[in-house]
Amino acid sequence: MKMMGSFVARLGVLVASAIAAYLFFQGALRERTDGTIDTGVIEEVLEHITEQFVDSVDQSELVNSAIEALVDGLDDPHTSFIDSRAWESFRLQTGADSDYGGVGLEILKRDSLVTVITAIPGGPALRSGIRPGDRIFSIEGVSAKDWNSDQVADVLRGKEGTDVNLSVNRPGVDKPISFRLTRSVIELRSVPFMKLLKGSVGYIPLKVFSETSGREVEEAVQFLREQGMKSLILDLRDNTGGLLAEGVSVTDLFLKDQLVILETKGKNSGEEERIESATVESNADLSLVVLVNENSASSSEIVAGALQDHDRALIIGNRTYGKGSVQTLYRLSGGDVLRLTTARWYTPVGRSIHMDPKEQMELRSSESLKLALNGRMVMLDDLDGRPVLKSVGGRSLYGGGGITPDISVLLDTLSSIEEEAVQRILRSADSFTAGLFNYAVKYIQDNPDMLGVLQLKNSELDLFYENLLKDKESKVERSDFDNGRRFIKYQLEREIALHAWGPEGAFEQTWSTDSQVLRALEVLEKAESPEELVEAAISH
Repeated sequence: MKMMGSFVARLGVLVASAIAAYLFFQGALRERTDGTIDTGVIEEVLEHITEQFVDSVDQSELVNSAIEALVDGLDDPHTSFIDSRAWESFRLQTGADSDYGGVGLEILKRDSLVTVITAIPGGPALRSGIRPGDRIFSIEGVSAKDWNSDQVADVLRGKEGTDVNLSVNRPGVDKPISFRLTRSVIELRSVPFMKLLKGSVGYIPLKVFSETSGREVEEAVQFLREQGMKSLILDLRDNTGGLLAEGVSVTDLFLKDQLVILETKGKNSGEEERIESATVESNADLSLVVLVNENSASSSEIVAGALQDHDRALIIGNRTYGKGSVQTLYRLSGGDVLRLTTARWYTPVGRSIHMDPKEQMELRSSESLKLALNGRMVMLDDLDGRPVLKSVGGRSLYGGGGITPDISVLLDTLSSIEEEAVQRILRSADSFTAGLFNYAVKYIQDNPDMLGVLQLKNSELDLFYENLLKDKESKVERSDFDNGRRFIKYQLEREIALHAWGPEGAFEQTWSTDSQVLRALEVLEKAESPEELVEAAISH
């Protein structure tokens, strides 16, 4: 019977997909004289299946499968159907909600138990003493041994002001530790920290475009100005986007008023819009560098593209992702949501930065990709055949997908010998990431008073190797470990700093080897004004 149930489920998906694909794309059934399709036939088919199909079927699953087939047929990776159960997680992941009721934990399943990765600053969990490395043992007296991280997260979230009881297993402690936490509104910060680097150069990392991003960046700029900042590095690397309106708000902070930020064009006139800056105080005296990489997308590209087109900032790093489309969210009956691409957007000088998904895949599978010290796969930008446009001030800019930096800078990459060794380690040790985490947690426990930038000794790296070998699935050769030692040392030190001191600590640990940050500092220290900074791009 179990096999029959599985067969029926698979058949249901196939039937629904066939219905959707045939009716929607072929248009052979019930075609009206104006060329449109009578979608009522779908309801008739579903009714026949529900009432006459030999086995029982779940009509809601059939409908969802049919809708997903329609969406898949558009061949657009940015259009999606989100059922009501996934909607809450989607809002948190994309930053559509920057506040929610919970206890302030980032969790993942590690070594068969849901483990605390980070306790969010200001949240109930951190205030109560929960630490990275704690493993969720029970919630409200019910064992969480067989739960996944989504199940734990669902139970921990709830109405602000309500209580939840949980206990954790902590490495080095014999018995579970119990906590009673009062749920509160958890603010997910877009700007995890801000700081002055060398001299008067400020640094602001922006991780996502949520509904508070514009305000957070504005407050960070004001704070750093009070500390003596004269120039700024705005780091949009690995910021995959979020709310378009917040991309506009951040751009608005640095442009004079009534300058075009972007234009959108859709199938209908209602999707066409010209968005201009409106801020009178635009930080016009602030020399600005924006850091980007291959994961900078959507709203990140709106910011970088507008500031580059208006010669307001120097863009440094690697070519961006190339997401030049706009999505609209449509709430459907039953709480489901359709996320539909409704327009393309263009930079102020008319550049479309949209890159075809197939081209993106080709770039990410290119043989010219190199493994960087921080674990990223990177490559130099190929400018051959790219269309050339002019900025507002007349300098050359490249179109053809993504934002091409004014100054392309590769991160520190591994040698061929190092990369081959590291790739073998990553393939043969599935628990490498978990090993880094577990080692970091133990290191912090054993060194509670550590200060400053870490410099792990060879003996400490050897201990990590011994821990890897305890994993029965691990087959790391000593020669590979030795050849990959520089990479492993970097990853371990960063992991320890992250869990000891948070994102700012991880940045402090690594920025002195970050070639893109170092290049930004170099050009900012030489330029005495925003105009001189742009001249650096022209003479580059």
